[in-house]
Amino acid sequence: MEKKSSWKGFIESISVMQFIFTFLFLGVLCVVLMVYLMFTSLWILPTLYLSWQIMDWHTPERGGRKSAFVRNWQIWKHAKDYFPVKLVKTAELSPSKNYILGCHPHGIMSFGAAVCFTTEGCGFSEVFPGVRSWLATLAGHFRIPLFREYIMRIGVIPVSKKCIEHLLTRSGVGNAVVIITGGAEESLFSSPGVNTVVMKNRKGFVKLALENGADLVPVYSFGETDTYRQVVLSEGSLGRKVQVIFKQVVGFAPCLFKGERWFLMPYRSPITTVVGSPITVPKAPSPTQEQVDHYHQLYIEALTTLFHKHKTSCGLADTHQICII
Repeated sequence: MEKKSSWKGFIESISVMQFIFTFLFLGVLCVVLMVYLMFTSLWILPTLYLSWQIMDWHTPERGGRKSAFVRNWQIWKHAKDYFPVKLVKTAELSPSKNYILGCHPHGIMSFGAAVCFTTEGCGFSEVFPGVRSWLATLAGHFRIPLFREYIMRIGVIPVSKKCIEHLLTRSGVGNAVVIITGGAEESLFSSPGVNTVVMKNRKGFVKLALENGADLVPVYSFGETDTYRQVVLSEGSLGRKVQVIFKQVVGFAPCLFKGERWFLMPYRSPITTVVGSPITVPKAPSPTQEQVDHYHQLYIEALTTLFHKHKTSCGLADTHQICII
C-alpha cells in the first residue's frame, strides 16, 4: 500500500473533522448565530430568513433541494480516503423502480451511510447509474435555521411518512431512500467487533415499501462500529436509563465514546458498505399485518445472508455472528 504524504493525511483529517463538526455542533451554532443577530443592528437578516423559512417549511418533505455541486465536493473524497470507505454493489438497481434501503448498523456517526449515500465520495451515481439516493434522518433537524439548507443540499431528508411517500410516488422512478432503521437505539450497542442490529420491532419501513410498491434492499456497513470506542453502559444502570430517557425525549442517544486522537477523531478503520440484492415487493395500498410480517422476515433473512456472505472479505473472522434484537 502506498504511504500517504503528511499533507494528504492532514487534508483527510480536516475533511472528517468537518463532518464531525457538522454532525455534533453546526445545528447548535446556527441557532446561536440567529439569536445573536436578532439583538444586533443586523436583526433584519434573521428576521427575513425566518420569515422565508416559514414559507419554505414543507420543502424538506418534498425531497428538499439536493445539489449535485455540493455532493461532488472534493472534501467528501478525502473523507472517504481517511478510513477508507468503500461502496460495494452486489446486484443492479434498476432506474425504472424505486427502493427503500435499510442500512445497518448505525454506529456512532454513521460514516459509511453518510459518505456513500449523501455524497459522491464513493461514486454512488457511477456505481448505480440512473438511481438517486437520499438519506433519511430526524425531522427535527429541518426546523433548525440555516442548518436545514446545508443538509438538504447533500440529499438528507426527514424520516417521515409524508416525505418518503413523496419520493416514492411523486418524484418519478430511480429513487433510493436510505433509512438507518436501528436509529438512536442501535447506536447504544456500537462497539468494536460488535454486530448488533435493532430490527425485530422495526417494521414501519416494510409497511411503507408495501404501500408504495418500492423494493427493499438490505445494506450492511462492515467496520462502522470500529470507528470509535464506546463506554457501553450495562442494562438497568442509572447511566443507561438516562440514555434511554434522553433518546425518548430528544430523539437521539448521548453516547460516551472516544476516538483515536482528540477524543473526536475516529480510528482509521476501513468501512465497507455492501448493498444487497433487491427484494421485490408488491404494491399493497392497505397491507395486512401478515404481509408486513412476511416481507419483514424476508428482509431479515436477506440481511443475515448478506452479512455472512461478505463478512470475511470485509475483515471479520468467520466466527463473527450478526445479532438481531
